[in-house]
Amino acid sequence: MNLLSTFIKDYREYTDYEDMRKNFKLNIPENFNFSYDVIDRYADEVPDKRALVWCNDEGEEHIFSFADISRDSKKAAVFLTKKGIKKGDVVMLILRRRYEFWWILPALHRIGAIAVPATNQLLKNDIVYRCNAAEVKMIISLDDNRVMQEIDEALPECPSVKNRVSVSGPHDGWVDFHAELKSISADEFERPQGEAATRNSDTMLMYFTSGTSGYPKMVMHDFTYPLGHIVTAKLWQNVIDDGLHISVAETGWAKAAWGKIYGQWIAGTALFVYDMLAFTPDLFFKKIAHYKVTTFCTPPTAYRYLIRQDLSKYDLSNLKHCTTAGEALNSEVFNKFYEKTGLKIHEGFGQSESAVLAGTFPGMEVKPGSMGKAAPGCDLQILRSDGKKCSALETGSMMVRISDGAKPAGLLTGYYKNEEQTKAALSGEWYDTGDTAYYDDDGYIWYVGRHDDLIKSTGFRISPFEVESVLQQHPAVLECAVTGMRDQKRGQIVKATVVLMKDYTPGKDMEVELKTFAKEHLALYKIPRVIEFVEELPKTISGKIRRVQIREEDSKK
Repeated sequence: MNLLSTFIKDYREYTDYEDMRKNFKLNIPENFNFSYDVIDRYADEVPDKRALVWCNDEGEEHIFSFADISRDSKKAAVFLTKKGIKKGDVVMLILRRRYEFWWILPALHRIGAIAVPATNQLLKNDIVYRCNAAEVKMIISLDDNRVMQEIDEALPECPSVKNRVSVSGPHDGWVDFHAELKSISADEFERPQGEAATRNSDTMLMYFTSGTSGYPKMVMHDFTYPLGHIVTAKLWQNVIDDGLHISVAETGWAKAAWGKIYGQWIAGTALFVYDMLAFTPDLFFKKIAHYKVTTFCTPPTAYRYLIRQDLSKYDLSNLKHCTTAGEALNSEVFNKFYEKTGLKIHEGFGQSESAVLAGTFPGMEVKPGSMGKAAPGCDLQILRSDGKKCSALETGSMMVRISDGAKPAGLLTGYYKNEEQTKAALSGEWYDTGDTAYYDDDGYIWYVGRHDDLIKSTGFRISPFEVESVLQQHPAVLECAVTGMRDQKRGQIVKATVVLMKDYTPGKDMEVELKTFAKEHLALYKIPRVIEFVEELPKTISGKIRRVQIREEDSKK
């Protein structure tokens, strides 16, 4: 059983992209609440249906049905209410991949509190900023030998925080979540009524964007947000009813909302959550094989590690569909993965502000490196500065139509406590993603980069992703970042900052080898004139490369 026919008008399986674009429409109920309308409905109608399969590196394993999730999220809601959390209060969740996340997040939805998922990589200053910016009232965390200390050090500067809750047992000054839950019954929970009940327009979830410059913005999503991820899960990730899906992301990132709860459960698949301490390709594939995972999503960086494994060692016969997002996938990785598994990797595009906006959907051929085409229910276009649609191979801004009822489900409702940013993003005809791309002759979309990342050299506009994609095909390159470097004659020249695989040595010979390799695959004006070898690239907490930092450091030289 899945609930797709409830939330999709005239639901059917699609095999043709144009048919899907024309006819796919969501049915958004009045006052939709994911906890009541999805979790509890499954619990009532198919209580034993598998919802979550969880394991960790210590050999611990838990399998939860929807009846389990319904019961435990109700108990968690009672706990939160007893601790003073009510509709509109903000609660920060720093839970990595702990199974309690799948109790507590729905519990917050039940009472209308606002969830702010955050990564356990945050340091004291990050926590102080987030708590004060969002007026966080409670922090719920796990003990990973560091994060609790960072929270404790931050708390004196966070006056809004009234409670610290631990899911990892007793700690001084912290509320023991599991000890408290032992004395609570799910029967104590009463669904809020009247003004305390949730409305579609209420804020349900906020994410701090992992921007590559400036302070993170607080993206607000309302209670219809989960429905936007039906397209993400069913049409892009192609999840299977009663299957098992894994998205390799910890719960602090918006990618977890994309792949670890909403659209997947609506579409009827169970979630596989491997609470790994570190990404180990061999152990990861052993888990995929052992638990018989059916659908799989991970960033391109992980695929680059995975294709170096002897995949013949693992029984991947249950794996049916693979997806990726976050950056362009180079053809070398695609081809090697396809050669070893017989599976094509389907790319997609979206943001913390949205559900999937573009992807390789049913009925479409896969073009490695292309994000595909606009998602159903989303009028995504590439526009010139004059507002006209770009011709094939012409770079423009990726824009989403939001006027006249065209705003897609899952798109942000605004930026918390920032009317200026909200107005700039949502008051016109179009929402500007901040990204640039171009169409090919078949209408497929190819990513170029953020507006600020474009390189302009001797009149040419150069995509850093295009150059990076080529360099990453060289066996010596683990990862790289391509940026523009100021030059008196050309305006900018192309620079590549490169991290090598451990068996390769940086130096002049390697620089010549990489430039020669680039010349074999790129037009002359795109070839890096400067190559710098580094131990690691500057990145945001979420792992996005901070090209702006490389440019700033180069400008001081």
